[in-house]
Amino acid sequence: MSFDSRHFLKTIGQGPGVYRMYDDAGETLYVGKAKRLRARLASYFRGTLNAKTQALVARIADIQVTLTHSETEALLLEQTLIKELRPPYNILLRDDKSYPFVFVSDHHPYPALEYKRARRRRDDGRYLGPYPSSGAVRESLSLMQKIFRIRNCEDSVFAHRSRPCLQYQIQRCSAPCVGLIDEAAYRRDLEHAVLCLSGKSDQVTDELTRAMEAASQALAFEEAARLRDQIQQLRRLQARQYVDTGGGDADLFALAERPGGLCVAVLTVRQGRMLGVNHHTPSNGLDLAPEALLGELVSQYYLGSAREVPEEVITGLALPDADLIQAALTQQAGRRVRLTHQVRGHRAQWLGLAQTNAEQHLATQLANQTQLARRFEALRQALHLETPPTRLECFDISHSQGEATIASCVAFGPEGPLTSDYRRFAIEGIAPGDDYGAMHQALSRRFKRLAAGEGKRPDLLLVDGGKGQLRMAREVLEAYGLSEIRLLGVAKGSTRKAGLETLFLEGANTPLALEADSPALHLIQHIRDESHRYAIAGHRAKRDKARRTSTLQEVPGIGPKRRRELLRFFGGLQGVRQASREELARVPGISAGLAETIYQALHG
Repeated sequence: MSFDSRHFLKTIGQGPGVYRMYDDAGETLYVGKAKRLRARLASYFRGTLNAKTQALVARIADIQVTLTHSETEALLLEQTLIKELRPPYNILLRDDKSYPFVFVSDHHPYPALEYKRARRRRDDGRYLGPYPSSGAVRESLSLMQKIFRIRNCEDSVFAHRSRPCLQYQIQRCSAPCVGLIDEAAYRRDLEHAVLCLSGKSDQVTDELTRAMEAASQALAFEEAARLRDQIQQLRRLQARQYVDTGGGDADLFALAERPGGLCVAVLTVRQGRMLGVNHHTPSNGLDLAPEALLGELVSQYYLGSAREVPEEVITGLALPDADLIQAALTQQAGRRVRLTHQVRGHRAQWLGLAQTNAEQHLATQLANQTQLARRFEALRQALHLETPPTRLECFDISHSQGEATIASCVAFGPEGPLTSDYRRFAIEGIAPGDDYGAMHQALSRRFKRLAAGEGKRPDLLLVDGGKGQLRMAREVLEAYGLSEIRLLGVAKGSTRKAGLETLFLEGANTPLALEADSPALHLIQHIRDESHRYAIAGHRAKRDKARRTSTLQEVPGIGPKRRRELLRFFGGLQGVRQASREELARVPGISAGLAETIYQALHG
């Protein structure tokens, strides 16, 4: 029995609240929140839904709603329910059961700096953090033990020592276990370490400097030398840890998405000191837009958990519910929290670093050998091949209105991109903007060399275009005796959105149909995007070089604006060279006299 949405919607009010969708087995499919419940739920039962949302709606057997006083309250309840129920269609982050802290006990005369995991701070001592990872904690502890010689042994070991251990010998501990340092001096070193871990190393440096000067005046030169060494170590630590002289507590969220995967990097900064980066790779169950997806992740990261909310949360994209999320974070933290995506200075540097981390982690994930093998096997099945292809090549064309046309050829194997086999072709002698002619020239140059014994033969050739491009590519292959190479055309959809490409397999009467989440399609999109990127990079380099050395720069009366108009009007420098005096005079801002000057400068 299908879900009666029309009758159900008549019973729902327009206020804020949370809704839960269930399948016929009573399992939760999805949890969502809405400012106006009826309008939001009604949107699920209209015809304009993507494929993944349609799959969710087809499984709905029941919907239950919970009314709330405000949208902020609905957001908080939504995140609590997601963490509790973990529905399959929601964005799900890995729910850490505990967080890494640096712990200092209140119940020992010589406390150690300890690594400890806990859900929240307790009353048995001081908890510094939480840190983004256990590696960040261990690195911080190692630095503090090296600079301040704080013990790191267990209390049971400490209680039974009769002589200093190896840590004392290598100057990583002051040996409080055998009384080589008194309690007051040890506590002073411990407090300095805690201040440094709290981001107040400047304060510690000032105190140590005054102590060093006092020791020097008292002729305690060994003590002064020890303090001097600590100051120098702290100065090196500050130089390494600070991106900028500005401080601040912030978490920075950056999202990278490619066909077949996405990654969100969360960079943690406390007191101006970068503590580390966490990477999250959830599945996008409902094919949300990047902005909406990042908003869901930010909400789930903090709300309904014990995770510390910093003063500032910075995102790489403008979130659609930014005001609502900021209000919820402020309510949870009990103080003002700023949520923004527009930053400058050192915050922009941090955000750029977070974006780089997200892209690098995603690239590493997509290059995983197991995943690549799965994609190649899926492509074999989709193309009905006896064995998976071992080499794919893809061609693409890039230009700016016909200027500086470049063709790219990229190669993929089961091990991933074969960057040493990437090639670019500078296209010459064709009409500006003739992508068909540019592709024909690039394919001819590539396969003429292959027929002469240069390079490796691809099993499958991908070209950017439809049936016309396929026919042209087949003519080139047959001209060089390479008819056994299979062809696949990749034509962008009208919206040019990933997942909406039309695939033309040579010899098939209808386009090749692959699901949006097909590993075979993700492999095709990956190599197509890589060829596009490589072509654009080459085109920009050639265009910029040509513009820097353009003879138009040497023509009197031609400044940047007129040069830009000429290149735009004729599609590039080649078009300007081929223009007559009368055609040059038709360009806005170019008089007949100036047209004559340009013509003489280009033709002598």
